[in-house]
Amino acid sequence: MDPIYPKVMFENCPIRASLGCLGRKWALLVMRDVSFFAPITFTRIMKQNPGLTPRVLSMRLRDLQDEGLIERAKDGKTGEEVGWQLTKMGNDAVPILTAFIQFGIRHHASEVFKDDRPRSLAEVFPERRDYMLQRLLPYARQWSGKD
Repeated sequence: MDPIYPKVMFENCPIRASLGCLGRKWALLVMRDVSFFAPITFTRIMKQNPGLTPRVLSMRLRDLQDEGLIERAKDGKTGEEVGWQLTKMGNDAVPILTAFIQFGIRHHASEVFKDDRPRSLAEVFPERRDYMLQRLLPYARQWSGKD
């Protein structure tokens, strides 16, 4: 395969820049929880992630909030804080998480499924394509020749 060069050259690697926050320990799992279970509370994130300590979770939530990826969710009626949710910028991370899901269900099926059988995203999330691919959906359609 030939090298893949961008049409517009980078000054610095965008993957490295993205990993500045998302590459920290527990950050992607916290983003997973906020992306797919929002609004989600501190307590629920702790329960879903054995080994995660309250101190580290507090740091990750603060880091992700400082990066503009998550924000406090408020109850529409009372205005009380009820947990965490994605920001508009945070929504751009959902396709990244989706790529990890796709890789895991395809190449690590023995760890993910009881029957060890690899699956596709369409099989696992038949109704959630638009949310999971978001702004990548038009790009994916262009390459797939479908829809």
